[in-house]
Amino acid sequence: MTVEQVRIAFQQRVPMRDGVTLSADIYFPASTMGEQRWPVILTRTPYVKADGRLVEIGRFYAGHGYVFVAMDVRGRGDSEGKFVPYFNEGRDGYDAIEWCAAQPWSSGAVGTIGGSYGGRIQWLAALLAPPHLRAMVARVAPSDPFVETPTGLPSPMHLCWLHLVNGRVNQVMGAINWAEVYEHLPLLTMDEKAGIASAPWRSDIAHSQLDEYWEPLCYQKNFNRVNVPVLHISGWYDDEQIGTPLNFAGMVERGATPEARAGQRLLMGPWGHNVNATSKLGEVDFGDSALIDLKAEELTWFNRWLKGQQRDLSADARAPVRIFVMGANTWRNEQEWPLARTRWTHYYLHSGGRANSRFGDGWLSTEAPKGSEPGDVYSYDPGRPVPFITEPTSSQIGGPDDYAAIERRDDVLVYVSEPLSEDMEVTGPIKVELYASSSAVDTDFMAMLIDVWPNGFRQRLCDGMVRARFRDGMERPESIEPGQVYRYQIDCWNTSQVFKAGHRIGLQITSSAFPKFDRNLNTGEALGQTSEFVSAEQRIYHDGQYASVLLLPVIP
Repeated sequence: MTVEQVRIAFQQRVPMRDGVTLSADIYFPASTMGEQRWPVILTRTPYVKADGRLVEIGRFYAGHGYVFVAMDVRGRGDSEGKFVPYFNEGRDGYDAIEWCAAQPWSSGAVGTIGGSYGGRIQWLAALLAPPHLRAMVARVAPSDPFVETPTGLPSPMHLCWLHLVNGRVNQVMGAINWAEVYEHLPLLTMDEKAGIASAPWRSDIAHSQLDEYWEPLCYQKNFNRVNVPVLHISGWYDDEQIGTPLNFAGMVERGATPEARAGQRLLMGPWGHNVNATSKLGEVDFGDSALIDLKAEELTWFNRWLKGQQRDLSADARAPVRIFVMGANTWRNEQEWPLARTRWTHYYLHSGGRANSRFGDGWLSTEAPKGSEPGDVYSYDPGRPVPFITEPTSSQIGGPDDYAAIERRDDVLVYVSEPLSEDMEVTGPIKVELYASSSAVDTDFMAMLIDVWPNGFRQRLCDGMVRARFRDGMERPESIEPGQVYRYQIDCWNTSQVFKAGHRIGLQITSSAFPKFDRNLNTGEALGQTSEFVSAEQRIYHDGQYASVLLLPVIP
């Protein structure tokens, strides 16, 4: 079908249950295709549907026998109503899906597709079980509140995104000096510092723990209410990556029906938040095979679930899990996540009491510490936080960056293994169990997994953090006793990396990763509301009683 044969109906009004109408552009297959009723693919976006990329996608799907509906979410673009991020999207998504199914040009089978915001809102709609929703393609979907930022507060960089979607059209993120804005305290008035007014920013900070305010946005505990096959897509360097493997595994285990549990597929590439856009991130080139025909993958998925075309699926398309193994730079099919053949391997932290910086004496070993091995001490000053290497806007937060310069600081503890005698693959979730004390009543601990190259390049793989007051969950904040030893569990998300022979496994421990996470001011006061801070003396333990450990999923 030629581009000219695709017919587009612009700015069609779609009624919601409360009388608000949303605006949609609808792409129809040519009438010469014979069929007058087609399956529908719906995308709902806060980034305005008048976008050249959506036009291209709409023409693509219409050219393959689908009606493609591109819709502005409530309060954005040409849609009526007020935009409040996420809070209306479950109901509006349900109504939009059922409207698509009821149209005279629809076969009644509806699929949804979208990334980031457009990924998460598919889940919020799916929780309500729209009868005609048949399949989803969820790219880089954000998680439940505080899964990505377990701090009780939005990341400072979230304000940049709120600026982008402030009003009905997209704002220019680069118009503001974000590096300067992120330094502002208290966090609550950072929007004023940026020269914008953001009601969502203020509301989110006012609810600095998991409570009833956040309940409408929680989907990951409710997979038992979702009866939809889902193609889950993300990249190892997606700054919202944690949600995608969680969602796949959660649906496989707890989806509403056996058919839903069997109808899940995970696709993970060597990509950032903008998936499948480049084979090179920062200084690391993942090779020619890093980019795939993602449109074809997604079309195959919809053909399977909206048209029933399953007979000719390739082995790759049938695989429940398809991952790109970095370092080896190859794609591989798997049957589950995490991989069943994983050897969970403990790498214990050790030192002579001076693991400060990469010039210190910290090391990793599979041998557990014995006796009274000395711990490591550093001072965390919120006025001089450890930088997290990133672009200033929220378009992509972090990548395979070189942390060699960061690890010159004494407030960064560094533990490294001996050089590996042979290649070692690490694929799966990365966890750190840390025993630590602080002079403060609340503070943070960060962990980062590093591939230490023989040439000195220290490649970030993945990282995570814990806020001390939330050590037992985001619903139950509780101060710590200064000087008391606590066990902290840090989720460092996921990776798939072959550590090549001669490389070393590295672990970085510190108390800030700014501006990815807000600075803990160490005072125990109300989060985001104050400007006063104190320095904290942090002590990390690794002895016979308190064996701090990095848990790696090693693949034989």
